[in-house]
Amino acid sequence: MALQYIDRRGTDSSKWDGMGSMFGNPDLLAMWVADMDFKEAACITDALKDFIDRAAFGYHEPGDGYFQSFIDWQKKHFNYDIKREWICFSPGIVPAFNWVVWWATEPGDAVILLTPVYYPMIDAINKNGRKLIQCDLVREGMHYSIDFEKFEKNIVDNNVKLFIMSSPHNPVGRVYSADELRRLMEICRKHDVLVISDEIHQDFVFGDRKHIPTATLGDYDEFMITMTAPSKTFNIAGLQNSMVIIPDPKLRARWNSFQYRIHMKGGNSFGFIAAEAAYKGGQEWLDEVKAQIYSNFEYVRDTFAKEIPDVKVADLEGTYLLWMDFGKWFKTQEEVKVFFQDKCGIALDYGEWFGGEDYVPFVRMNLATSHEIVDKAVQIIIREIKKL
Repeated sequence: MALQYIDRRGTDSSKWDGMGSMFGNPDLLAMWVADMDFKEAACITDALKDFIDRAAFGYHEPGDGYFQSFIDWQKKHFNYDIKREWICFSPGIVPAFNWVVWWATEPGDAVILLTPVYYPMIDAINKNGRKLIQCDLVREGMHYSIDFEKFEKNIVDNNVKLFIMSSPHNPVGRVYSADELRRLMEICRKHDVLVISDEIHQDFVFGDRKHIPTATLGDYDEFMITMTAPSKTFNIAGLQNSMVIIPDPKLRARWNSFQYRIHMKGGNSFGFIAAEAAYKGGQEWLDEVKAQIYSNFEYVRDTFAKEIPDVKVADLEGTYLLWMDFGKWFKTQEEVKVFFQDKCGIALDYGEWFGGEDYVPFVRMNLATSHEIVDKAVQIIIREIKKL
């Protein structure tokens, strides 16, 4: 199977055709939002074509195959035994954690994040009138770790009600160890903090590292919700299908009650069909995608190390998003934007979006694209940096 790059300009792609509204320039090189420029696995296309040929597009009720394909995937890859009744639906992870913020906390309640972190998590707190508690990860060079003492103190001092965790961590690329995850969970148990573990990047882990579902490490069901999806793994975010795993009946009842109130129990039929097909037949395609992503990472890391070694590049343990520090040259957000947008013509995610302290000169680069696109971006950055 040959991985196929797709030129997505002119296809109403948010990543490419949405740059005008996001960056004020529709003609940048899109290296920002986390979706891919690869054609989806053939098994997904075939399943959707078959569905189009045989079915009407009325309300859809997912069948046994949908649930079993996900259950089998989690068992095979992560040794996570999931029961069908635990699996709840959401069109996406972002609405899912916003919904939990709404029903599990009150306006003014404190919610904690390990920053820098995926910026919709910050928005979910700030835009819903909750109190944002930022516990910065400890940075040594470009390696990040957790300050557990600070994490617990922040929880106690602010009476934190909810912890939203990114695992693997977006944007710094960390894959947390079992010990790190257990320590976080024991602190949350001790102080009665509800936990959302966003594990949407679970399938993008590299080298000898292993993603461990937090829920498998202890008896955490009473205060923990796991969220994941095929959308990142198989590049089907536009089909809006995500899984929210809630083993505890009381928590699940609260989730279901909220969904009934907002009339959001069902999803798009195409999303269910694509998800089932992907989990059943997408492994070979995913293996090729991961090989391409890691090759792109090695190229960026090694080329910058040779040509502009003052760029600091985080190790890509997990995700397909590369976190980089350009603090040698830039101190303000305006300097970063002028350089990357105006001089380089590249759209990247800016460090200030991810919260935390002192991340203004950082950027996040999406590596899930062709080597040619990555090479073009790298060479432009090198050329323009050397002019400074």
